[in-house]
Formats: sequence, structure tokens, C-alpha cells
Amino acid sequence: MSTDKYQSPLSERYASKEMQYIFSPDMKYKTWRKLWIALAETEKELGLSQNGKPVITQEQIDELKAHAEDINYEVAKERERLVRHDVMSHVYAYGQQCPKAAGIIHLGATSCYVGDNTDIIVMREALKLVRRKLINVMKELADFAEKYKAQPTLAFTHFQPAQPTTVGKRATLWLQEFSMDLEDLDYVASTLKLLGSKGTTGTQASFLELFDGDQETIDKIDPMIAEKMGFQECYPVSGQTYSRKVDTRVVNVLAGIAASAHKMSNDIRLLQHLKEVEEPFEKNQIGSSAMAYKRNPMRCERIASLSRFVMVDALNPAITSATQWFERTLDDSANKRLSIPEGFLAIDGILDLCLNVVDGLVVYPKVIEKRLRSELPFMATENIMMDAVKRGGNRQELHERIRELSMEAGQNVKDKGLENNLLELIAADPAFGMSLEDLQKCMDPARYVGRSVEQVDAFLNKVIRPILDANNDILGIKAEINV
Repeated sequence: MSTDKYQSPLSERYASKEMQYIFSPDMKYKTWRKLWIALAETEKELGLSQNGKPVITQEQIDELKAHAEDINYEVAKERERLVRHDVMSHVYAYGQQCPKAAGIIHLGATSCYVGDNTDIIVMREALKLVRRKLINVMKELADFAEKYKAQPTLAFTHFQPAQPTTVGKRATLWLQEFSMDLEDLDYVASTLKLLGSKGTTGTQASFLELFDGDQETIDKIDPMIAEKMGFQECYPVSGQTYSRKVDTRVVNVLAGIAASAHKMSNDIRLLQHLKEVEEPFEKNQIGSSAMAYKRNPMRCERIASLSRFVMVDALNPAITSATQWFERTLDDSANKRLSIPEGFLAIDGILDLCLNVVDGLVVYPKVIEKRLRSELPFMATENIMMDAVKRGGNRQELHERIRELSMEAGQNVKDKGLENNLLELIAADPAFGMSLEDLQKCMDPARYVGRSVEQVDAFLNKVIRPILDANNDILGIKAEINV
């Protein structure tokens, strides 16, 4: 490892090897060569000729294919120092390996033919990896929700105690947001198209020249290239580049996943503060350099940190898209080289962290029950009041009395540091005609979770399990956290 220059933490600490390869020079330049082969094959198959002789021969195609993988990087690098143009440097390097085909490489194309088509191909591959990991996060959350669907816990609104829910029902809230992200991802991925080969301003003028104005033949170029590269179609119109709004749509999907992960990680951090739920904590892990007893939620904090980066990163392609001039400007290039790969590398790290956290979440039912029971008397007051009315009490009078006793019990807890004694206060009040034993029968937490269990079952069975069943072949990913 080099220690004398900056290295991106996205590659050194967070992103997987799989995602790093997708955005590697190897992936990029091998895709360029595949695109040059697809273009040459298309031109040959469409009968490109000069004076009745084919311009491109099978021998040239075979030569290009023979060197599709063994890129001579040093030749390309040396050439780029001279000509200051990356595409033409690689055209030159490829031509050095393929002397018979050197004259027909990149024929009729502009730089964006390889650059932009490769960007689309790379983003599609990266979305496939994101999708696999997202679905695996959903599987882990579904298992967690199923396991704890009937575990009552105190719910919060405004982070103030509210009606109880269950641990599993809360997890379905996280899971539903991820399922919405999957819907967005699948839609955007299904609409990705190649740029095709449309020339310097998108008019295909060069192909009019090559094919002697044969419109019917020229119409076949883009569909044939798309098919060879595994796409159904190309964008019907373009300038020199595909619309940069495509990048905006893709990174917005990543930002949506980041927002969902951030929300889940925040909830887990708050629950870890309450000692109800904890993220995994390894045997030799150090929580604090000063306070040896600490168990900090560092994985969830990292999820939140990286998620903020991705959400803010979504502004980059949006602004780039909005500020493109006419058919092409180059102020997108440097930004795209950063914002697109880094957005994907970060979301890859986020999903690995989510997998790791959810797979190892620790639940503490005793702590959960203790906190819930400390608040439950307040939440049971309506049931208590109804039971007292059945025994002959006046609803309005009892309501006022419960209000007064609740205030007294609250003050005992807050001012005096005592346990919640609301039940004892009610039992001592003759207006209710109920013993402490009668009141304690109302304290079963399961009575107050509403339809939480049924909602978890319905959501998992109707929404999530069909998704998991349809994607069973990509389940089983386990994430390794570098640090």
C-alpha cells in the first residue's frame, strides 16, 4: 500500500472488490474494445463497401476480437502524454496490436460512442450489484421482523412514549422503505438504453457519408449495436452525449436507498442508547479509546455518514444535467468521473454495513419489557376507565380523576425519581372500585400492540416474500466489513 499519496476511503475501507472492479480501468477499456468490435461488425454486416469492395473484412474483426482483453496500457498511456486524448490514445494502442484492423477502428464514431455507451453499461452492471445486496438486506430484515413480530415494545412519536408496537412491526417500517427503493431501482434499470452511434452532434451525419445516404441501412445501426451489447434499444435522439438526466435518475435511486439506510441506522442508534437493541459488537472490538466500557454503534454511525454523502452526491448529476449547453459541453466529464463511481462505491459500502448490522442485531427483551411496563399504566388508563364504568362508575368523572392521578404519578417519576405508581393511586381511589390485582390484569403488553402481529404477517406474505421467492437465486450474500 502506498503511504505517500491520497487514497480514497471508498476503495480502501468501504466498497467491495466487486463494485470496485465495475468502475475499474479494466472494465472500462475492455468495454471500449467490445464496443469497437460491435461497431465494426455492424458496419460489415450492413455491407459497408467502397467501389464494390467491403471496407471491413472478417479477418480484421477476428484480429480485433483476439486482442479484446489484453490491453496494452503502457502504449496507450505514452500516446496520451503526446496527444492529450484518452479515446484516440486507446484507438492507437488497439491499432498497434491489430495492424490489419487499425484503419477501421472507431470508424464513423465520436469519443462519446465508447465513453457514453460504456458509462451506461457500467451503471447497469453496478445497479445489478446494488440490487442483489438490497434484496439480501430485505431478506435479513424480513427474517428479523418474523422472529420478533410478537415482541411488544414501547413505540415513540416525537421520541415520546406512545402506544406500544412490536419489535418486528417496527422493522417492517424499515423494510417497506427498502422495498420502495427496489421498485425505483427496477424501473430505472429497465429504462436504461444505450446512446448508440450518432456522431458528433447526434445527427448520424458520418454514417450518411459512409453509407451513401442509405437511410434504411442507417436506421439499423443503433438497434444492431444495442443487441450486440445486450440492450433492447438506444435512446431515439441525442446530442453528442446521452441526456445527463439519465445520470440524475440513477443517482437518485442511490440517494433513496441511502435515505432508507440512514433512517434505519438512526433508529438503531437510538435503540442502542436505550439498551433495547444493539448492532453487532465483536469480542475484541474497542468502543472508545478513553472509556473502555463503551459499546458505540459505530457501524450504524458509518451507515449514516456514508448515506449523507450519497444523498448530497445526488445534486451533482442534477446540476450537471441542468447546465449542459445545446448538443455538448465538457464540464460534465470531470464531475461524472467522481460523482457516479463514488455514489455507487458508497452505496455498496452502505448495503454491506446494513447486511452486517441486520444479520447480527441483538435484542434485549427484558430491557424492552421493563421500559414498556414503566409506561404501560398511562396507556392502560382508557381500558381501566371502561372497566370502571362497567362496574357502575361515571365516565366523565372517572376521566377527570384519571387525569389528575396521571399527573400525580408523572410528577412522582420526574420530580422524586420514584417508580410509576399510577396503578396504586387508582386502586386507592374508591371512585374506581378496583383492586390492585384487578388493575394488574390490564397490564399484559400484548393487549396494547393492536394488529402489529397481523400486519407483519400480511406485509411479509403479500409484499416481501413474493419478491424474495422471485429472487431466490441471488440470496445468501454475507458482508465482510473491512474496518
